[in-house]
Amino acid sequence: MSATTTARSDRWSDRAGRVDWAAVGTGLDAYGGAPLPGLLTAEEAATIADLYDRPKLFRSTVDMNRHRFGSGEYRYFAAPYPEAIEQLEQALYPRLLPIARDWWARLGRPAPWPDTLDEWLALCHQAGQTKSTAILLRYGPGDWNALHRDLYGELVFPLQVVIGLDRPGVDHTGGEFLLVEQRARAQSRGTATQLDQADGFVFTTRDRPVRTARGWSAAPVRHGVSTVRSGHRRTLALVFHDAA
Repeated sequence: MSATTTARSDRWSDRAGRVDWAAVGTGLDAYGGAPLPGLLTAEEAATIADLYDRPKLFRSTVDMNRHRFGSGEYRYFAAPYPEAIEQLEQALYPRLLPIARDWWARLGRPAPWPDTLDEWLALCHQAGQTKSTAILLRYGPGDWNALHRDLYGELVFPLQVVIGLDRPGVDHTGGEFLLVEQRARAQSRGTATQLDQADGFVFTTRDRPVRTARGWSAAPVRHGVSTVRSGHRRTLALVFHDAA
C-alpha cells in the first residue's frame, strides 16, 4: 500500500473514529437506529451525489415505480467503488462489527463475520453473493420508498448505513427516513429521522435483539422513505454484504 493510499485510509478511519460509538450502541438498542454525524463534508456529499449522472460507474438502475417499490430511482455502484465510498465502508465495518457480534450473542446465534470487510465479502462471494450493493438513490417531488429489508442472500450483515447528500429544508422537504419495528404480541413501532447533508444513520438490516419477559427475542425491522414533498433528495446507502 502506497503512502498516499495509507494517508487516505487513515483520514476515513480518523473520521469514523470521531463518532461517539457508545452513544451509537445506546441508540441502536433503544430505537434500532442511530445518527453518525460528520461522515462526509458538504463538498464530498455533493461530489458523491453528482456521480449519479455518470452511468458507467453503476452496474444497474432500478425504477422503483416499475417494481412497486415506491416511486423514484436508484443505482447500484459497480465494483470497484469510487475511492471515498470504498474507504468509508472499510472504516465503518470494524466499528460496526462489535455491535453486530454482541447482538447475535444476545440472540444465541453464531456470528459469522470475520475481522475485516474484505474477508467477509470473500465469504459472500464463495456463497454466490457476488453483486456489489452500495446504492445511490434519487427522489423527486412525490417520490417515496416502500418499507423493506435489504437481505440479498443467505449471508447478511445486520447493520447498514445511509448518508444524506442534500440539505433538508433547502434542497427538499419531506423524505424522512423511516424505521418500523414489529414487536411480538404488540403493535408495530415507527420512527422518522431527517437526514442532514453529510451525516449518516446506522440502522438494522433485518432484525435486532429486544428484551422480553422470556429473555432476548428478534424484532424484525423494515425501513423506507416518506414522500418527498418538494425538491430533490439523494442518499448513499452502504450495505455490508454483497448480493446473489
